[in-house]
Amino acid sequence: MVEFTLVLPILCLVLFGVIQMGIVFHDYITVTDATRAGARVGAVSRQDPSRVSKINTAVKASATNLDSSKLGITVSSSWAPGTDLNVTASYPYEVSLLGMVVKSGTLSSTTTERVE
Repeated sequence: MVEFTLVLPILCLVLFGVIQMGIVFHDYITVTDATRAGARVGAVSRQDPSRVSKINTAVKASATNLDSSKLGITVSSSWAPGTDLNVTASYPYEVSLLGMVVKSGTLSSTTTERVE
């Protein structure tokens, strides 16, 4: 019983750390998938005058589990056929254990597509 009492706090700390890192990894995968969806919409809508707003809408629609007000989206391209379209999304993260913030920063992902 004494050994269990000594090991339990460490075991709980490791367990909560793994859960927090799983949440951060899920958010990163969501941001990556959202940039991929936005880049695909942008690659096929070269002649659309509202293409940037459609890209932003596609990114936010694909990132339904994230807070869209914190999602930063950047689109860059010359929109000429055959050139590259870059869609970058960033989202803040925070790893907290027992109410203390251990690590915080920004998740970022960029997807490059060729403009059709």
